[in-house]
Formats: sequence, structure tokens, C-alpha cells
Amino acid sequence: MIIGIGTRRGITKEEVIEAVKQALSEYNLSLIEVTALASAKLKENEQGLLEAGKMLGIPVNFLPDEMLNSYNPPSSSQASRFGLKGVAEPAALALSEEKQLICRKKIYGRVTIAIAR
Repeated sequence: MIIGIGTRRGITKEEVIEAVKQALSEYNLSLIEVTALASAKLKENEQGLLEAGKMLGIPVNFLPDEMLNSYNPPSSSQASRFGLKGVAEPAALALSEEKQLICRKKIYGRVTIAIAR
């Protein structure tokens, strides 16, 4: 599974980890099944996101705008102000094998999570 993540600027690793755990718990999914975290290239300097990936032992992939915009996410997104169709859903779909959302995007505080197979 791939977890797509959108965040507000200045997010902490604790916020990211809590959001990931909450989302997985809601859908009865296990962290062991997660092969990567994915987000937009514009988030590549978010220390909280990078540190959360390290603490969880899961690589964080930052995807280029063109890749994210090649997907038409089912939910509208505030990322449109950055020229993106979305972050969490397209990022999860882009790296997933089956290109199927298990969990449409959901907001947990300052973190948005979507999960795909």
C-alpha cells in the first residue's frame, strides 16, 4: 500500500505519524503493509514529513507536478492554488500497483491522508 500525504507548512513528525496511524486504524490496515509514503515535490523540504518517514521506517517519495496532474482524483483539493489537481490521492495512486484508492483523502488536523493499493 502507498500512503499519499498532503500537509500544511511546518508540520511536525508527531502530527504526520498520528495521522498515518489514525487512518490505518480506521480502515483496519497495518503499517507493515505500507511500502512508501508519497507527496508533492513542493513538500520535499518539510522536515516533519521526512522525520516521520524515518521514524516509521518507510521511504518518502516526492513526486513531480506532472506525475500528480496525470491523475484525476475523486476529491477536490486546495492544491489547485499550487497548480496541482491534488496531492494525497494522486500521490498514492501514482506509486500504487493496482491504482485503486482504498481510502479517499481524509483530513487529520494539518495532515491529509489517502491510501492506495
